[in-house]
Amino acid sequence: MKKINIFNILSCGLLLFASCDDFLDTTPDNRAEIDTSAKITSLLTSAYAGNSFILLTELSSDNAMDNGAQYTAYNEEQEDAYLWKDITTTGNDSPKSVWDANYAAVAAANQALKAIEDLGSPASLNPQKGEALLCRAYGHFTLANVFCMAYNPLTADKDMGLPYSEKPETQVFVKYERGTMAELYDKIYKDLEEGLPLVNDGIYSVPKYHFNKKAAYAFAARFNLFYHKYDKAIQYATVAVGDASVKNFRDWSGIAASASNWDARTDAFIAATEPANLLLQTAVSAWPYVYGPYSLGKRYGNARAIFTRESVRVAGLWGAYANLYPGSSVWGSDQKLAISKLKAYFEYTDKAAGIGYLHLVDPVFTTDEALLCRAEAYALKADYTNALADINTWLKTHTKMQSAVTLDKIVEFYSALPYMPLEPATDAERNIKKEINPQGFTVSEGQQENVIQCILHLRRIETMHEGLRWLDIKRYGIEIAHNRDGLAYDVLKTDDPRRAIQLPQDVISAGLTANPRTK
Repeated sequence: MKKINIFNILSCGLLLFASCDDFLDTTPDNRAEIDTSAKITSLLTSAYAGNSFILLTELSSDNAMDNGAQYTAYNEEQEDAYLWKDITTTGNDSPKSVWDANYAAVAAANQALKAIEDLGSPASLNPQKGEALLCRAYGHFTLANVFCMAYNPLTADKDMGLPYSEKPETQVFVKYERGTMAELYDKIYKDLEEGLPLVNDGIYSVPKYHFNKKAAYAFAARFNLFYHKYDKAIQYATVAVGDASVKNFRDWSGIAASASNWDARTDAFIAATEPANLLLQTAVSAWPYVYGPYSLGKRYGNARAIFTRESVRVAGLWGAYANLYPGSSVWGSDQKLAISKLKAYFEYTDKAAGIGYLHLVDPVFTTDEALLCRAEAYALKADYTNALADINTWLKTHTKMQSAVTLDKIVEFYSALPYMPLEPATDAERNIKKEINPQGFTVSEGQQENVIQCILHLRRIETMHEGLRWLDIKRYGIEIAHNRDGLAYDVLKTDDPRRAIQLPQDVISAGLTANPRTK
């Protein structure tokens, strides 16, 4: 294998708060000293990725369809992600930007950990150490979810992982290999387990922009669910969720009753004062424009056919869609309907010329999603009593239902639904229920599958526009098909290697093994 330039693979320059080119003009040891608690804490603000994967994964999922050639794509990334093509562009929402941003975050975390070690690893720096370990784990977890196949314990010792960066680089050229998914997840787990007990909210002025305790445990819950450690997922989700009282979750009834104003509702959705929001992460991204109620990028979107027949505005356990609060907070057109979630924030670099960067604020972890992680873990353990309790908590905060749903009602409702055809001949054939092919775990027919179908439906609603539906599609091996205007459907089978988004071209050119492709 060729030697690989670390700054092609693990990003440029966040180690020193400098540009890649500037750094390469200096010797590796000529770097800023990170030698105080304040400097380490400041450095850790760079340990969170500044670019988002949401556009890539939402367009790759079944939350998008082709609305026809009479409309145009917002950019090449939007079109290529929908078409499951290898993306070679380098825009803010490209695989290259996601790769660079996450490895840059990891690099900052590694620099902080090295600085702590150099200072003798005093107990007073344990909160910073905990945050750095969690940031390093989350950066790699994000990369795995984008660029690898779903974690499958039956094949993880053979499936390709990604390089796990564990120390600051002091050489320009470093040899890296991808390793396996087993190795990658083992290292994420190790960092998580070491970092969790060290987290201390007291060091933050605005805790929700850092891995505060509840956010850290919500991350641990999601990771352990994906890692098939269900007892751990339940344990950690319980810390994140708290006492499961309504006040800890998003007040969807209050949102529905508020003024029907996109800006006000999106501001409220990502507010640090919102109890449901556990970790907020900013990113440079066009996604708010692409998915939002704007006349942009209408070629590929969450069209009415999907919204009203597969996800948010379809009848459910709650009856008609009007009884589901998120279904009443919708804007847009037939080509793309949007829940008021992620607002576009424009940062001007030249106000006179109208030039700048588009940002979003993403609630990366919430109590609502952590609750569904716990419900799923209970269901996979066949503990339906506790799974049902969590489902009813979600229904209480998201719907107008006055009484709790029973297990029999869930089984009756979802078993009565046919599986949606992979290639629906008409929109009338679209459905919320799709065949599942769990990757490395089993779901029994009948009661267990129907409860899982329910949770997947709730997760699809909960995470709409947030990029996580693609992860569920991968974990459950759900086969989906994208329509193409005037052409046959393109079908994504359970084992299709395109479920792992292709690595950036410069990383492949530098010598890291590309994801395989069959077409």
